[in-house]
Amino acid sequence: MVRHVVLTGGPGAGKSTLLREAERAGLTTSPEVARALLKQPGGMALRANDPLGFADAMLAEHLAEYERFQEVQAPVVFDRGFPDVVGFLEVSGLAVPDDIDKVCRMVRYNGPVLRAPAWREIYRPDSERTQDWDQAAESDRAVTAAWRHYGYAVEDLPLASVADRVAFLRDRL
Repeated sequence: MVRHVVLTGGPGAGKSTLLREAERAGLTTSPEVARALLKQPGGMALRANDPLGFADAMLAEHLAEYERFQEVQAPVVFDRGFPDVVGFLEVSGLAVPDDIDKVCRMVRYNGPVLRAPAWREIYRPDSERTQDWDQAAESDRAVTAAWRHYGYAVEDLPLASVADRVAFLRDRL
């Protein structure tokens, strides 16, 4: 039985929109932890001034979300997961600490990993999404490579309407 579906990919590729629509369609969802951290006081400064500390905070939040949904019997759709932290470190030019690597190897998602490919036509920076287009595309490459490095098969979401993406997601459950 599929227990977890993870949405990954670069910033601004439609993951949060898809997650909101999946929730409206009755699926159990877990929001992006990085965006929540960035909205907290000092979150943007932590990412800018201490990317390793930000990675540690993301990992802790991902672990908490993973644990929170362990007893849920229905599939849970996560907006990002542990290997996304590794992709963030890669883009930041930092080595992956042993504790983060260990979590990525030992705490596994059971279900499809769906990538929202970088999609220039819908990409828009905002107050938390400060990357330009090239940085967003590089982030997409880094997080996708991280998921594959940890042995996950990554399947691309179609560049299609939100309704079509929800249907695609449902077909994978």
